Amino acid sequence: MAQLNHALVVEGGAMRGIFATGVLDAFLIAQYQPFNQCFGVSAGATNIAAYLCGQHKRNHAVITDYSCRPEFINLTRFVRGGHLFDLDWLWQTTMAEIRLDLAAFAKQHSEFFIVATDINTATAQYLKATPEQMEQQLKASCAIPIAYRDYPKIDGMAMTDGGVADSIPVRKAYEMGAEQITVVLSQPLGYRKKPSKAPWLTERLYKDHPALARASIARADNYNASIDFIHSPPAECKINIIAPPADFKVGRTTKNYQKLSAGYEMGVTAAAQYLKNMLSS
Repeated sequence: MAQLNHALVVEGGAMRGIFATGVLDAFLIAQYQPFNQCFGVSAGATNIAAYLCGQHKRNHAVITDYSCRPEFINLTRFVRGGHLFDLDWLWQTTMAEIRLDLAAFAKQHSEFFIVATDINTATAQYLKATPEQMEQQLKASCAIPIAYRDYPKIDGMAMTDGGVADSIPVRKAYEMGAEQITVVLSQPLGYRKKPSKAPWLTERLYKDHPALARASIARADNYNASIDFIHSPPAECKINIIAPPADFKVGRTTKNYQKLSAGYEMGVTAAAQYLKNMLSS
């Protein structure tokens, strides 16, 4: 029987990405890599990158150590007009100390698409990762608007957080031929994103980028449509869901090491159950 075209989709969520870190580290230990294509958003994209580069525990260090340092998350700096999340510092430091293994990435077989958002049209850009551009593509995908005050450029196009346009790119994976999709979520099952309580404030914050404002306001509808697709996919597409348990306590800016470590172990446990189910089916 022919092998199904199997895609991996990993949601972002800043520090909540620690769950997916545990999942993909467990996949690495098990030498489990059946995916023809991978789609990642923000922290989900950085997790896939470390997975495809074969770097076990790399992103555990990024999230539990580097991302918790005051050089990265700093509310006082943000109030004074700087970055809340200083991606410039994080990228420079991790590239110097725990850089992605780009040579290993060049040798692996999966196509990797990093989701970013064009700030002028607010459309999702599915950037095909290359060893030469991947680090900058990842930075663009992680550039949360307002929290990071710059817009990284890819091929001359200013980009921002991929989650603005497509938080969980399962529909894109299906459109590109995936017959089976394994999706790693950052929220427990049953989560639905709530509409913006103050769309007027969003419009004001993005007054220079009206399309980005509209996409941000529509984000909940877009997110929930992806959740609907996950739970009711087309008949010809099988979807496997890996999601944090209900007692997952990590938020977007959690810096508590115990909570982050527990979230990581939840990912490892969820991956073990998934692998058991996959191998027995």
